[in-house]
Amino acid sequence: MIDTSSRTQKVLDIDNRLDALVKKIELLRYVNPINIEDEKQKFFASKYLTDPDFKYPKRDFDKFKLHSQFFALPLDEIEDEKIKNLYEEIIYFYSGLIQCIETIGDGKKFYYNSLRSFGTPTETDVENAKFILHFDDESEDDAVFHPKYSPAEAEQIFKDYGQKYDFDFNIKHSSTMSAIAMVLNSVKTLVLNSHHTYSENEMAVLTNHEIGVHMVTTMNALEHPIKIFSHGFPNNVETQEGLAVFSEYMSGNLTLKRLKELAYRVLAVNGLAKGYSFSKTFRSLHNTFDLNREDAFYITVRAYRGGGFTKDYLYLTGLKKIYNYYKEGKDLKTLLTGKVTLEFADEINYLIGKGYAVESKFITDSYAKNNNTDKTINFILDNLK
Repeated sequence: MIDTSSRTQKVLDIDNRLDALVKKIELLRYVNPINIEDEKQKFFASKYLTDPDFKYPKRDFDKFKLHSQFFALPLDEIEDEKIKNLYEEIIYFYSGLIQCIETIGDGKKFYYNSLRSFGTPTETDVENAKFILHFDDESEDDAVFHPKYSPAEAEQIFKDYGQKYDFDFNIKHSSTMSAIAMVLNSVKTLVLNSHHTYSENEMAVLTNHEIGVHMVTTMNALEHPIKIFSHGFPNNVETQEGLAVFSEYMSGNLTLKRLKELAYRVLAVNGLAKGYSFSKTFRSLHNTFDLNREDAFYITVRAYRGGGFTKDYLYLTGLKKIYNYYKEGKDLKTLLTGKVTLEFADEINYLIGKGYAVESKFITDSYAKNNNTDKTINFILDNLK
């Protein structure tokens, strides 16, 4: 139980003020183009030569005012040095995200801000991606990979799956997103792509990924006296996506086709980092690596949206880190406490010990039973560098 001393109250006050500011800057709300489908048709009609001209939602906050409010928070009033340092890192991280949002659509400016917030693939990451692509894929003729469920049917499957957990969430549909499904943390909402028809495999993957991890960590974050678990620790994307893909693995639904998708994302971001145009990276995926043009287009969109969004390579690096963490016998519950980062595990436990946080209320269903029996997948994950 958290105490009510004045020094504790100072932490809670600062945390509340920070929470109010962070709610205004959910990056994924702004970085997804609103004209993807129109630009896809133009791009295909140009024979893959004319780069798309993406448009983005308008930002609805004063970026300068928000920056000043972040750095005006009186962190010196926090007497606990460990907690103060954590909040300092969080503020610098979110200041970087504001810079990302304010430069969306502004070419190199957004790209460099994205680099500061998410980094870029190393040579080892690229080697890992190419290693995965050497393996023979599952047969595309397998019925589980064929389009089957409309967005409305998929919504019902998500609702049925969600009954595994004692929480409620919202579902809405969008025609302006590059992903086929994603969780908006701040509004406890799963968003489905209204243009997509979902296969059985995709539904098995997405239920374990989006609900089993992203919604679980959203709901666990709400259980803490402080709110930094909701708006996110610094550099939490790698851990969160690693946990989510690991849930696919533990449920027995991580296929080689899915691993290759993550590998293609690394290569797309690497093309971006090398200065390739959208069309050149697309042609590399489509022609050199034999990826069908629909998937190649959307994977390239994910990397090039905003002006160069590098975060997609982190799915594969995150999976490897979480896989190793699990194989070392470490408890994944600590990493389900919210939008946290593996490298801050000690700080999470410290906050729990001080009463600022609690242990995870909801645990990812697939983590309780390892249903993965695919020897090829295990071989690949064991041998990623």
